[in-house]
Amino acid sequence: MFPQLVAGPIIRFQEVADQLQQRTCTLEKFARGAAFISLGLAKKVLLANSCGKVADLAFNAGSVETLEAWAGVVAYSFQIYFDFSGYSDMAIGLGLMLGFVFPKNFDSPYISQSITEFWRRWHISLSTWLRDYLYIPLGGNRKGPLRTYVNISLVMLLGGLWHGASWNFVVWGAIHGTVLTFERTQGKDSIYRLLPAPFKIALTYVIVLFTWVFFRANDLDHSLSYLGSMLGLAAPQEGAALLAGIMGQPYYLLCMAASAAIIWCGPQTWDFTRKITLPKLAVIVFLFWLSALVLTTQEFNPFIYFIF
Repeated sequence: MFPQLVAGPIIRFQEVADQLQQRTCTLEKFARGAAFISLGLAKKVLLANSCGKVADLAFNAGSVETLEAWAGVVAYSFQIYFDFSGYSDMAIGLGLMLGFVFPKNFDSPYISQSITEFWRRWHISLSTWLRDYLYIPLGGNRKGPLRTYVNISLVMLLGGLWHGASWNFVVWGAIHGTVLTFERTQGKDSIYRLLPAPFKIALTYVIVLFTWVFFRANDLDHSLSYLGSMLGLAAPQEGAALLAGIMGQPYYLLCMAASAAIIWCGPQTWDFTRKITLPKLAVIVFLFWLSALVLTTQEFNPFIYFIF
């Protein structure tokens, strides 16, 4: 199943078993698959790579000003989302062109109102795999509250180690596991549920940003140093003004603004391609042409998830 073999989405045999034996290859599927590939390529080349430059500037600079530190981790959150959702779109598109229908892998994760909801929307094929092959076999929520909390924490720790054998990923998984456990203890009558949706979305996104620091930083010391910069606890090094000037270039600001608009206001690829009208076709063709043009000016920049 080469369309998704290298880095996902995680396709289980039972999801494609019937399709391997019998499937339909139609012009509509082929066209939608081509649209998925075009939009996925645009996510990677136009948005993920550009936001990645901003993230690299911040994370590779050592100690930075607070504003630049926040801009760097926001840029990384955009980079990793568009990088992997773009790859998933391209894998889904390749499958559609061959008649296969793969499940959705991302469902607007940054509009989540809790970390629990975030994991229902982020890398869906991985989170459901962890649920079905780790959480449920460990007992799930069938052996009492305490065992449930232990199972959640253990699954997230193992999920962190799945990405790499380093303390950064252990801490990343531990934070997510701790917040998931806390949310589980609150139940359905939590006061948090009464808060305005925009506040809950913003709070969830900020928590995710703090965890992305451990995902992006080189090691644990680097992670803690960067968090110190975000919280205004670290003295910036010389050249901070120059760094701010580079990160504030109009092209980078435009890419960041476009990324934010698409994440919080734009349609998902899954919905955008359900019916391809002439205006949508024009957008898809233009983005493919622009992506191919920009790609010729960029250096080798593999998908992030190829390293895990």
